[in-house]
Amino acid sequence: MKIIMLGAPGAGKGTQAKRIAEEFGIPHISTGDIFRANIKEKTELGMEAKSYMDKGQLVPDELTVKILLDRVAKDDCKNGYVLDGYPRTIPQAEVLYDAVTKLDDKIDYAINVDVPDENIIDRMGGRRACVKCGATYHIKYNPPKKEDTCDICQSNLIIRDDDKPETVKNRLSVYHEQTQPLIEYYSKQGILKEVDGTQDIDVVFEDIKKILK
Repeated sequence: MKIIMLGAPGAGKGTQAKRIAEEFGIPHISTGDIFRANIKEKTELGMEAKSYMDKGQLVPDELTVKILLDRVAKDDCKNGYVLDGYPRTIPQAEVLYDAVTKLDDKIDYAINVDVPDENIIDRMGGRRACVKCGATYHIKYNPPKKEDTCDICQSNLIIRDDDKPETVKNRLSVYHEQTQPLIEYYSKQGILKEVDGTQDIDVVFEDIKKILK
């Protein structure tokens, strides 16, 4: 069972990807993790990726797919995997499709965790993080006992730059322009499944399990 997770930043697709991986005993694969592992192990592909990253450039799609295919060729992926954070664009999806097809393989599901922009801005804008121990809270869904103070170490809570409304709006704008077209792309391939990501995370997961089972 080979799955691609889709959804806007803050939609909760990473959380669901991890739960799918645990439930079905397949690896959760994020391109960021693979890059870091290859660079740490100083593999040939990792060093090639690092040469782009050191210059502040994006790693080319062909190289990213090579690193991805190297990862999914490992034994723990023989029953499938969950891809989280890749592909992000139509060209990346096409390169991945060509590469997987050459191996006489295919992606089984593209699951889109659908959450409207206003919900995402509300979710991410309400996040608070502890400056000292890194604990995270949400002013509405998981508030600290005392306002702006960490329950664990009593340090101040802050809004991370990534969670500031203007940053979230910029990230959503990039998502709509570059990544959202993947929904139509995978719909045309007949593998798109959508779940309502505004529900409680346990309900979203139950909906995903119904699709996969």
